Amino acid sequence: MALDPAEQHLRHVEKDVLIPKIMREKARERCSEQVEDFTRCCKDSGILMVVKCRKENSALKGCLTAYYNDPAFYEECKLEYLKEREEFRKTGVPTKKRLQRLPTSM
Repeated sequence: MALDPAEQHLRHVEKDVLIPKIMREKARERCSEQVEDFTRCCKDSGILMVVKCRKENSALKGCLTAYYNDPAFYEECKLEYLKEREEFRKTGVPTKKRLQRLPTSM
């Protein structure tokens, strides 16, 4: 039985694992300033980072949590996932491999 590429039903693993993975990746991109600040603080503080980087850690957590709790952001990531899944079902080629198949010379 072939799967309909445009079918919208989500399996448990898609809702609870795959879409949240996209959310984490996109949230980290959108919170890149806080990620950089926290990373810099950790590098500069060494073993004392737990104490010295509380402010940066709190800012990063706040930024990420705001995205994780945003229903519109979840829908955006869900639609992105469904688009990728539909393309995979049509072509049989995962997104990463499609992107790698760009011509190497012109």
